Amino acid sequence: MTSSPRYLVTGAAGFIGSHVSEALIARGAAVTGVDNFDAFYAREVKERNLAGLLNRPSFRFVEADVARDPLPLDGIEAIIHLAAKPGVRPSLEDPASYMEANVTATARIFDSARRVGVTRVVFGSSSSVYGNATPAPFAEAEPAVEPISPYAASKRSGELLAHAFAHLYPLRIICLRFFTVYGPRQRPDLAIHKFTDLIARGRPIRMHGDGSSERDYTYITDALDGILAGLEWTGRAAEGSVETVNLGGGARVRLDRLIALIAAALGQEARIERHPDQPGDVRLTDADLAHAGRVLGFRPRVGIEEGIRKFVDWYQEVHGRQSRAPSRAG
Repeated sequence: MTSSPRYLVTGAAGFIGSHVSEALIARGAAVTGVDNFDAFYAREVKERNLAGLLNRPSFRFVEADVARDPLPLDGIEAIIHLAAKPGVRPSLEDPASYMEANVTATARIFDSARRVGVTRVVFGSSSSVYGNATPAPFAEAEPAVEPISPYAASKRSGELLAHAFAHLYPLRIICLRFFTVYGPRQRPDLAIHKFTDLIARGRPIRMHGDGSSERDYTYITDALDGILAGLEWTGRAAEGSVETVNLGGGARVRLDRLIALIAAALGQEARIERHPDQPGDVRLTDADLAHAGRVLGFRPRVGIEEGIRKFVDWYQEVHGRQSRAPSRAG
C-alpha cells in the first residue's frame, strides 16, 4: 500500500485555502495547513473556516508566519502557496507590510522548498497584475509590467521570483492568476460579501464610480478545479518549468448589474450611495481563458447568476433570514 500524498497549504484558514484543504482531503491526501491569522480580518472568521478540518485525522494545522517562521516541510510532496496580505486599497496605506507578507514570504517558500527537495509549488497570484494598461481580454503573454497598487506589484514580484527560482533550481512552479473568487466563506471585506450583508440588513451600500466598472468573477468550485489541475500540472512538468495561467469566470459583469443580482437574490431593494472612483482600482478585469484551457483543461462552469444565488443561500443559512419582510424595487 502507498501512503497518501502530503501537501502543505499556506493560508489554510483563509477563504480559498480552507476550500483547497478540504478538496485535497476529499481526494485522499493529507494536508498540513499553515496560517498566521493576520489581523486583516477577524480571527474568529478564519477559525470558522477551519471548523470542518480540525477534527480530520488527515489534517494538521500549524499557526505560523511563512515570512518569518520555520516551515513544516518534512514529508511534503508539493506546496500550495495561498498565504498573502490581501486587498488593493489597504496596500496603498501600508505598502511595506505587503512586500514582506507577499514578496519576502514567497521568496522564503521557494527557497525553503528547493533546500529540502520539494520541487512542486502552486502559487496564488492575482488578476491585479494586469493593471489598466493590458488590453482586454487579459492574456498571460501580455507583459503586465504596469501594476497600479502595491498589492498588484507584490503579486507580480512573486511571479518573477517563480521564474528566477524555476530557472536556477529544479522547481516546477505554476502561478495562478485568480480573478475575483467568490462563494461560501468569501472574505467579509470583498464586494459580493459586503454588498450582500448590507442589502440584507437594509443598509446603504457605497458604489464607487458610475456602476460601469467590470469584473470577471470566479465561483469557488471553478477556482478549485483550476488549483487542483495546476497541482497536477506540477506533477508532470519538466524540472525547471514555470507556467502562468488565468483562472476566471469567463464573463465580465458590470458593478451595477452585480448589485442588482444580489438584491434580486435577497428579494430586497439595494440602497446605493454613489462615490468617486477609488485610487488603485482597475477599470475592468477580463480573463482570456484560452491558455488555461490548453494547459489545464480549465473551463468555468458556474455563471454569475447561479453563483450569486449560491452565495446568497450560504449567507442566509449562516446569518439567518432577515426578520422583516423583504421589499422589492418596482
